[in-house]
Amino acid sequence: VSTQSTWGKCNGNRASLKDLCLVFEGPPINPDSVEVVIFPPSVYLDHTRAHLRKDWHVGLQNCWIGKGGAFTGEVAAEMIADTAADWVILGHSERRHLPELHETDATVATKCAYALTQNLRVILCVGETLDERNAGSTNAVCIRQLSAVALVVKDWTSVVIAYEPVWAIGTGQVATPEQAQEVHAELRKWFAQNVSPEVAEAIRIVYGGSVNGSNCAELAKKNDIDGFLVGGASLKPEFLQIVAAHSQKA
Repeated sequence: VSTQSTWGKCNGNRASLKDLCLVFEGPPINPDSVEVVIFPPSVYLDHTRAHLRKDWHVGLQNCWIGKGGAFTGEVAAEMIADTAADWVILGHSERRHLPELHETDATVATKCAYALTQNLRVILCVGETLDERNAGSTNAVCIRQLSAVALVVKDWTSVVIAYEPVWAIGTGQVATPEQAQEVHAELRKWFAQNVSPEVAEAIRIVYGGSVNGSNCAELAKKNDIDGFLVGGASLKPEFLQIVAAHSQKA
């Protein structure tokens, strides 16, 4: 199953999101071959679910590190599970790298483990900065981030990995299909060697980083690219092209 995911980051309002939902109307998707999840800003979750086509899912862009309580402004996983959402994005590069947030590998791992206990499905983001890529540390960085999660997560059934090179997010730059495939293959190899061959074969690894209607077909042809985590292009009609790109796989 190919996973195509999208989100509005900290953008949009009720009117614009309703219009976007109308743009995304189309023929039903085959749930056996593609799964689409929309991640609106949390305050618009119910509004999005009310207007979004029923064969697409909704999720949130983040959650608190554990059980809810006196944590003003946070959203706990059990609260998300009590809504129409069944997915959450964790470890996004902006949450890892923005100085106001700076989530550590351990924080992301703890969030992931707790969200899974609340029966949420997790898109776990990993990826390197431009300096790390130039230093030849791409695989080491991604594996470090994964290893932190593997310390506390043993069942990967409800986890999708999103490889998102930080240097390609919102910059217009995109990893070549060969660059993306190389990293995806290394991640799958890591799962085979450190978790199990069965998990390595089954887990979905999606690519995120300036994916658009022009480059999605070539990216989708690569063996280890199982879908996309889409940013800016998800706010345009071309997102439907990206959803359909899974058909390019041989």
